Amino acid sequence: MPNRVLQVLVFVALATGGFAIGTTEFGTMSLLPLIQRAFTVDESTASHIISAYALGVVVGAPIITVLSARISRKPLLIGLMAVFAVGNGLSALAPSYHWLILFRFVSGLPHGAYFGLASLMAASVVRPHRRTQAVGYVMLGLTLATILGVPAATWLASLAGWRAGYWTVTAIAIAAGVLIAIFAPYQGAHSDAHPLRELTALARPNVWLTLSIGGIGFGGVFAVYTYLTTTLTHVTHMSSALAPVVLAVFGVGMTMGNMIVPRFADRAQMPTAGAMLVWSLVALLAFPLASNDGIAVTIDVFCIGFGVSLAAILQTRLMDVAGDAQNLAAALNHVAFNFANALGPFLAGLVIAFGFSAEIAGYVGAGLAVAGLAMWGLTWHYDHRVGHVPNAVS
Repeated sequence: MPNRVLQVLVFVALATGGFAIGTTEFGTMSLLPLIQRAFTVDESTASHIISAYALGVVVGAPIITVLSARISRKPLLIGLMAVFAVGNGLSALAPSYHWLILFRFVSGLPHGAYFGLASLMAASVVRPHRRTQAVGYVMLGLTLATILGVPAATWLASLAGWRAGYWTVTAIAIAAGVLIAIFAPYQGAHSDAHPLRELTALARPNVWLTLSIGGIGFGGVFAVYTYLTTTLTHVTHMSSALAPVVLAVFGVGMTMGNMIVPRFADRAQMPTAGAMLVWSLVALLAFPLASNDGIAVTIDVFCIGFGVSLAAILQTRLMDVAGDAQNLAAALNHVAFNFANALGPFLAGLVIAFGFSAEIAGYVGAGLAVAGLAMWGLTWHYDHRVGHVPNAVS
C-alpha cells in the first residue's frame, strides 16, 4: 500500500476520535433542553454538565499525560478512546442528574491527552515541513463534528431521547478505537521517557507564552459562539429553523480554516499565528454590526470559524518549544482552549448582565483577541531574545 495512502488512513483514524470528542463536546449544548426536562432541573443547573466535562479536560490532560509517559502512543490512544466510550456510555445510562455530572467529568478526562498524542502521532508520519497540515487533519474531526456529528446526534435525540445522543458518541468512539488499532503505526515510548521529564515543560517560559495566546486570544470565538443562537433569534430576528444553518456555517469555516491555514503556518509559523489573531479581531469587531442582517452575520460567522485554525498552529508550536516534554505540552494546548471556552462566555455574560444585547459578545471577543495579540507580541520578542526555535518532532 503506498505510503501516502497509509498516511491518509492514519489521519482518518485519528480524526474519527476527534469527531467523537467534538460531537459530545458541542452536542451536549443541543441536548441541554432535553436533559433539563428529563431530570426536572432549571437551565443554569443543567448547564453544569458542560462545566463538568470541561473540568474533566483540565484535570485529565496533565495527569494522564504525565503518568503515561512510558506508554507507547498507539495503545495509549486506544485506551483513551476506550475510557471516552465508557464515559459516554455511562452518561447514556445515568439514573440521575448527579450521576450524569460525574459521568460527564469522566468523559472529559481523555480529551486533552487524546488530541495531544494524536497530533504528535500525525506529525510524526509526515515530513517536518508538513507537520501543521498533519495536525490540521486531526483537527478536521473536531470541526466536522459541528457540521455532521452534532446535527445527527441532536436529531436522534429528538426522536429517541437525549440518551440516544450519548449512545451515538459511544459508537463513534468505539469505531475510532478500532480504526486506530488497525491503521495507526506502533511508536514505542522514548527510551528516556519519565513522568518527571514531562513536567520539565512547565519550566519553559515559551510553553506558557504559547498557551496564553490560545487561552486568552481564543476566548472571543467562544464568547460569540455561546451567544450566537440568542443573537440570531433576538437581534437578527432569524427564523429558528435557520439558526442551525448558521451554526453549521461556523463549522464549515472551521473546517476550511484547518484545511488552508496550516499550509502557510508550515512556512511561517508565528507570522501566520499573528495573522489569524488579526483576522479574528476584525471578524469579531464586525459581528455586532453584521448581526442586524442575516446574510452579513452568516458571512461573518464563517470568518470567525475560519480563525479557529489558530489551534493547529499553536499545537505545532508547542511541539517546537517543549523540548523533551512534548506529550504534556501538546495536551496542555487543549486545557488552554477550555480555559478560553470558560473565559470568553463568562466575560461576555458579565457585560450582557448590565443590560447590553447579545451581539455585544463580539466586542468582548475583540478585546480578548487584542489581549491574545499582546501575548503573541511578547512571545515573538522572547523568540528573538533566546534565539531560533527548534523544529524537531519526536
